[in-house]
Amino acid sequence: MKNKSPGKIIGIGLNYVTLSVVSLIMLVPFLWMLSTSLKEPAKIFVFPPELIPSPIRLENYTEVLANTPFHLFYWNSLYIAILVTMGTVLFASIAGYAFARIPFRGRNLVFLLLLSTMMIPNEVTSIPMFLFMRALGFINTHVPLIVLPIFGAGGIFGVFVMRQFFLGIPKELEEAAMIDGCSRWRIYWSIMLPLAKPAIATLTIFTFLTSWNDFYDPLIFLNDRELMTLPLALSLFTDEAGTAWHHLMSASVMATLPLLIVFFFAQKQFIEGVSMTGMKD
Repeated sequence: MKNKSPGKIIGIGLNYVTLSVVSLIMLVPFLWMLSTSLKEPAKIFVFPPELIPSPIRLENYTEVLANTPFHLFYWNSLYIAILVTMGTVLFASIAGYAFARIPFRGRNLVFLLLLSTMMIPNEVTSIPMFLFMRALGFINTHVPLIVLPIFGAGGIFGVFVMRQFFLGIPKELEEAAMIDGCSRWRIYWSIMLPLAKPAIATLTIFTFLTSWNDFYDPLIFLNDRELMTLPLALSLFTDEAGTAWHHLMSASVMATLPLLIVFFFAQKQFIEGVSMTGMKD
């Protein structure tokens, strides 16, 4: 193995230093949130600020769990995010395969029209969607929070991701399967989906995070406290008297922790999916 030149070694070292500094900057808000969640209310805004609280007040977490139905908010966010993720992956993979592999008249035009709808801000469609859901009797239910993301901008983004991935799969695999007598559905289910695991992992993470962090749609469609999701429930810690920062940060830590765990274990598939889902036409 050839020895690396000093210039190349210095370049690699600078890259690691730069990435380390950027990573540290990105971690500061999370560390501050964790620190604040363990502080006494009187010590949150002291100067100079204390990163390591003294004393550590774990009662902030128990008070949040005791004073609010936090487990219910957790359940609402969890099952909605799971259903949205499953529906989006299924819908996007089927539609993406159709746009990538099944020739039909106007295919590119329809795909272009679908992509163009992603440019419409959510605020523009909020009132029509609210009136539509109210006419169907779905206001103050979780139905809009599940159905609308699947067939909305998130689903269309998923169609784009899956289509681009399927375009990168050699056509010879599909042709060989057709010669063996496989139907389109069998090709999609038995060949394309197993090969698309990196793209599915990427789409799963994006969709789950988006649904879990959604604040705007629950604010529009939900009224009852028992139906609230976590992002909307965090607003309960702010009222006319001010913000209970120690409780808000404790609730935020509990709301963020599952996302960090999921991304930590799925980061390999996520990076692989992003790198393999290119812009091939």
